[in-house]
Amino acid sequence: MRTFKTKAFARFTNEAGIRDAALCDAVRDAERGLIVADLGGGVIKQRIARHGQGKSGGFGTLIVFRTGSRAFFVHGFAKNKKGNIEKDEFIAVKKLAAELLAYDDKTIVRVVASGTLVKVTCDEKAIS
Repeated sequence: MRTFKTKAFARFTNEAGIRDAALCDAVRDAERGLIVADLGGGVIKQRIARHGQGKSGGFGTLIVFRTGSRAFFVHGFAKNKKGNIEKDEFIAVKKLAAELLAYDDKTIVRVVASGTLVKVTCDEKAIS
């Protein structure tokens, strides 16, 4: 499973102290069918625990997800500050999902090289 995060999501994880290992756990859960919500169009919602705490007080994330293929973390929010995303945010995420899922391998390499997408690293190596 190739896993990435957008540049904006990478900033969010840095500020929130979310480690790549937590993102990897969320993708593994999704691969096993443990999804908080399937929002359609390749977008799923997953919860991520705060470091040393549970998921209920943690973070909500939106992931552009294709089983067995790719996962792109595109939006995150602290559950204690925001219960869910707004309609306009959701529309933007759905448009982004269609674009990301259409990327071929060459495009992904180019977008990662530009810094727009960042590879998610699990167990000291990038998932690919």
